[in-house]
Amino acid sequence: MSVRRIALVAALGGLLFGYDTGIIAGALLFARDTLTMSSFEQGLVVAMVPLGAAFGALFAGRLGDRYGRRQVILAASLAFIAGSFICAIAPDVPVLAAARFLLGIAIGFASAMCPVYISEVAPPKERGRLVSLFQLAVVVGILIAYLVALALDHAEAWRWMLGLGALPAFLLGLGMLRVPASPRWLAMVNRDEEARMVMASLGMTDEEIEHELTTIHEGLRTERATWADLLKQPVRAALVVGVGLAILQQVTGINTVIYFAPTIIEFAGVTSSSAAILSTVGIGVVNLIATIVAVRLVDRSGRRPLLIIGISGMILALLALSLAFGLDPDANGGLTAPLTVVSLMAYVAAFAISLGPIFWLLNAELYPLRERGAAASAGTTANWASNFAVSLTFLPLIDFLGKSGAFGFYAVVGVIALIFSIALVPETRNRSLEEIEAIWRKRAGMAE
Repeated sequence: MSVRRIALVAALGGLLFGYDTGIIAGALLFARDTLTMSSFEQGLVVAMVPLGAAFGALFAGRLGDRYGRRQVILAASLAFIAGSFICAIAPDVPVLAAARFLLGIAIGFASAMCPVYISEVAPPKERGRLVSLFQLAVVVGILIAYLVALALDHAEAWRWMLGLGALPAFLLGLGMLRVPASPRWLAMVNRDEEARMVMASLGMTDEEIEHELTTIHEGLRTERATWADLLKQPVRAALVVGVGLAILQQVTGINTVIYFAPTIIEFAGVTSSSAAILSTVGIGVVNLIATIVAVRLVDRSGRRPLLIIGISGMILALLALSLAFGLDPDANGGLTAPLTVVSLMAYVAAFAISLGPIFWLLNAELYPLRERGAAASAGTTANWASNFAVSLTFLPLIDFLGKSGAFGFYAVVGVIALIFSIALVPETRNRSLEEIEAIWRKRAGMAE
């Protein structure tokens, strides 16, 4: 199987990530009435996925180092199937919340291990594009979720909306049974002959294979990393950037749009559920198109330029959203709703070429091999913990600051993200994973 096909199979984990986070936006409009949910219970059902994902990501790295990246992704596919089925038959809020937590664990496994797995089978010149397929799959999953919600809106079939996630989960598990283990992980656990066979099947020459194995073993040095090793240089320098981007990706407000887009559009004066979901589909289409652009540019233009341009666009779009909700609805001639939708589209497009794909790419390639599993888990855990905090505090933030003030707050956080990216994020385009490690050794003042 070619590297590209292997990457496409692993990227199905991203599609499930996107579907199970996006589908709740439509399903909640009807589940809240069927199960008579309070506002707190609605927030709880939404927030259980990022909470479970933070929990799953925390252990994914250690499990991936012990049992292999491929095995953890297989476990994720089984959890996706079980969680989707239980959601579809949930008789009450506690069971639905528990099922969503299980889906979150699956997403935590997949979001931590799928990009790492792809980065470890991909050649340096294609790594950016192939790892970014994961984020592209996330966006496709979100769009599919919105389309499914729109198709089933007339029947209010929220159980089918949630249960259909089992289908791509089955395809992920079936596909992962056919792909090889990560050659870098095989070398890490001293299964060099198997690593040679996998590298040969990926098109590497004997000379390239031996050079790669030598480089991997030099990078490993001794035993596997512990959590304490993440605080040592040069890993700490890399972790500051990885965890920083993980937090900033979320606290700039992206999942307020993914989880609450129909609600935000209703805030702007759109009262029909189908009209709100249809507007959300338009946002999903823009998200997909912009992500495709990012996948094509990330290895051509580099990570840093896209990050800086995209975050700048996010700031402007958030300021426009703040303005839209700050206008007097009785005196603006009905401008609030269209300005809100256009601003949301611009914000999502800017995110999709920057913090969206580039965090997941950098989180898979920033860290030394020996510590990569644990460090990627730390970054993913920070990302999902921040996601949980943002999803739980969005509506209270609106109550406290108002709609205009809440989006203005996210714009200020965007400025912090821009400064952070300019000051600390290195360019990793066309560098091998071992050359990236040398960047951190240099920053830490260590010998090559």
